[in-house]
Amino acid sequence: MQAQDLLRQLRMPEMGDMRQIVRSLPANTLMGMGAFAAITTYWYATRPRALKPPCDLSLQSVEIEGGEYARKSVLMEGDKPMTHFYDDAQTMYEVFLRGVQMSNNGPCLGSRKPNQPYEWLSYQEVADKAEYLGSALLHRGHSQDSDKFIGVFAQNRPEWTVAELACYTYSLVCVPLYDTLGTEAINYIIDKAAIATVVCDVADKAKLILDCVSGRKHSIRILILMEPFDADLVAKGKKCGIEIISMKEMEAIGRANHRKPAPPSPDDLAIICFTSGTTGNPKGAMLTHRNVVANCAAFIKITEGRLCPSPDDVLISFLPLAHMFERVVEGVVLCHGGRIGYFQGDIRLLMDDLKTLRPTVFPVVPRLLNRMFDKIFGQANTPLKRWLLDFASRRKEAELRSGVVRRDSMWDKLIFSKVQASLGGRVRLMITGAAPVSPTVLTFLRAALGCQFYEGYGQTECTAGCTMSTPGDWTAGHVGPPLPCNFVKLVDVAEMNYFAANGEGEVCVKGPNVFQGYLKDDEKTKEAIDEDDWLHTGDIGKWLPNGTLKIVDRKKHIFKLAQGEYIAPEKIENIYIRSDPVAQAFVHGDSLQACLVAIIVPDSDFLPGWAKKKGIEGSYSELCKSKELKNAILEDIVSLGKAGGLKSFEQVKDITLHPEMFSVQNGLLTPTLKAKRNELRNYFREQIDELYSRIKM
Repeated sequence: MQAQDLLRQLRMPEMGDMRQIVRSLPANTLMGMGAFAAITTYWYATRPRALKPPCDLSLQSVEIEGGEYARKSVLMEGDKPMTHFYDDAQTMYEVFLRGVQMSNNGPCLGSRKPNQPYEWLSYQEVADKAEYLGSALLHRGHSQDSDKFIGVFAQNRPEWTVAELACYTYSLVCVPLYDTLGTEAINYIIDKAAIATVVCDVADKAKLILDCVSGRKHSIRILILMEPFDADLVAKGKKCGIEIISMKEMEAIGRANHRKPAPPSPDDLAIICFTSGTTGNPKGAMLTHRNVVANCAAFIKITEGRLCPSPDDVLISFLPLAHMFERVVEGVVLCHGGRIGYFQGDIRLLMDDLKTLRPTVFPVVPRLLNRMFDKIFGQANTPLKRWLLDFASRRKEAELRSGVVRRDSMWDKLIFSKVQASLGGRVRLMITGAAPVSPTVLTFLRAALGCQFYEGYGQTECTAGCTMSTPGDWTAGHVGPPLPCNFVKLVDVAEMNYFAANGEGEVCVKGPNVFQGYLKDDEKTKEAIDEDDWLHTGDIGKWLPNGTLKIVDRKKHIFKLAQGEYIAPEKIENIYIRSDPVAQAFVHGDSLQACLVAIIVPDSDFLPGWAKKKGIEGSYSELCKSKELKNAILEDIVSLGKAGGLKSFEQVKDITLHPEMFSVQNGLLTPTLKAKRNELRNYFREQIDELYSRIKM
């Protein structure tokens, strides 16, 4: 009985008892409890939620048994790389048809004139235009069996994609041209591919082609112009035996001579993408529909359930369509019925286009990211503003480390809302590739922009990408695990002390996204793809413990110094450009010299303030001539090199400051913004010789 009495005394209060207890509490206590409950409920409802990763982030790739250290994505089903994501989208033609259905014939391609809104073509209008243009090409003698290469020489615009789709609709092959290749390279491509028809945007490009072929034997028969042209151009074309015709006229011919679509198979060629290269003639990478679709499918697979592309998505198209990175992103958007809005053609007006279009998808390259980063910090022009920016970014970066991606935090509203609004305020996906990006810049912009921001790695020869960062892994300093459409392995580069057994070596790729070889160039093809079908990239990679890949070096540009030491200049340059006042660096050395020298292009926005802190003032051009400033920058980059693990023989002994950026326009960068080392060496020969003469003195 005593035990029962004790239990009765210790029993939980019943509902009636609870009501009695609550009624007995003071009013201010009840109000406090209510407020606490409300706050707790609000926090629970609005608390930031981490994006659930598609895999264990500590194990993003696994080694293949008996695969010579080759690794695959943990998202790959079995040991077979994926070739497509949707059964009804196995060619680029089917990708577009799927977009027609998904969009319910919604807006597809958009463009604008200065200070005007975007005007849109619907999916069906694009399909009709492509059929008309394609039918006209067939009417003029092109076919899948012969004369199937169609050149496209234009900036990004709706007609570019219409011309590309016209090729896909009738199993023809698109061959992009771009003026930064130069007339010699354009001549080479026209002859190599025996191109008979080129679709140009403006008369100047048509004139360039006419100048290229004038007075010699050539294959060109027709130049199709998107923009108006005059009688002089027609007369000049006639002298070269070339017909000049407008795109509207070609569509009218196709409408009158309409042909039923003759779609390609997955293994048919889709595009010949000529890589500019840093030396020699461009090489024509042959890519099939399967190659391109596999790359698109891998991106969709990785982001499945976390990004969910839809007809509501809008892509800003400004990266060159002549390169595969932009083409793959556009393929993903079109496959889901999204819209593509093209910039006006002037990169200086890109910010205006972004505000008008308000894109959700924004592919970028590191140079643009560096400018965004510099501009944001340049506006933090007082110690308080700089402190607030640093503090806010650290708070957002802490959320990123927990997997949280958002743009509605207190820090977004107070600090980052303006930069987000400058991109239109709706960006939810960014992806960068084409060149290395600083971990500092990438991490900061991931925090500031509050969207899913991926980094990929690859090259034209594997369509675009072979690795990409995983949703939820917002760490920087690596390029992610292999895509589920390919395997990646590292092979020994003994002369540089990289060994696959140590998880280091040349990056090699194998899978359905790897190209078919170079057009009419068996020798170069065998150099790129070995007998076991592995593509050798020339880049040096290192596996990190979580199965992601870090690019650490470059094989192709190594050289020996006089004392026999191997040098990889790009590794050194990537460390030196982390210096605040440095925008670009070109490191030079050769086997006749015992040390390295460099040409440094200072950052024109950052340099004056940096120099002033050191008591040096003047205009940008005056600062570039200052010996005192040159020595200060040399000291800074050498210090960074030491911190970055460079050996003494890898450090430059002297530098020259050059006031003009290396660019595509001045012929010192490729269109994918890689250094053209031979051209740089020749361009700066006088400065290089002077640097070495000073060192010897």
